[in-house]
Amino acid sequence: MENKLSIGIGKPTRREAEILQFAREYRQENGFSPSLVEIAKHFKRSVPTIHQHVYSLRSKNLLLIDKGKKRSINALHNHKVPEVMIPLMGIISAGGPIEAIRDPKPIEVPRSMLSPGHDYYALKVSGLSMIEEGISDGDIVIVRDQPTVDDGEKAVAYMPDRNEVTLKKIYREKDRIKLVPANKTMKPFYESNVVIQGKVVGVLRKEF
Repeated sequence: MENKLSIGIGKPTRREAEILQFAREYRQENGFSPSLVEIAKHFKRSVPTIHQHVYSLRSKNLLLIDKGKKRSINALHNHKVPEVMIPLMGIISAGGPIEAIRDPKPIEVPRSMLSPGHDYYALKVSGLSMIEEGISDGDIVIVRDQPTVDDGEKAVAYMPDRNEVTLKKIYREKDRIKLVPANKTMKPFYESNVVIQGKVVGVLRKEF
């Protein structure tokens, strides 16, 4: 009888799943793996904390670590982070109505990007008004459907007086709302009537 060896794959925590996703995307974009320092900087955590997460992922057979190499982290490609489907509702630009996508289809997003008990949708970004927040032309933003955001958070904002929807950082002032692009070449603007249609909670840099 032939003996077959099976390798058990553990379930990542939410943070571990995010690290796996970051490691894969980093390698796809740069051609090499991120260092512990780069992962720690991205997640705003200490290197020892990231080190613990990485070795936990290794123990769960979710990534490999090549000893002796500076960039030794290699997320295993045969493991897929659990994904869920959310609707891609349209295209959002620096200004103007959301452009509806003809025959919109659900898209897959990592479950780790979503919190239970909330509704989510996706929008494709047109333009460079949020480039300094890591949101580029053609990216997909994941939006949690909610009517308010804290100052400085990225939001989908509907301006009834203009009949326009935009993606900006929101700041409240006495009798008006300041909408701030994340692009040094663009100036903030003010509106007295703004309806928040959701908070941006993630970005997908994929082609759809």
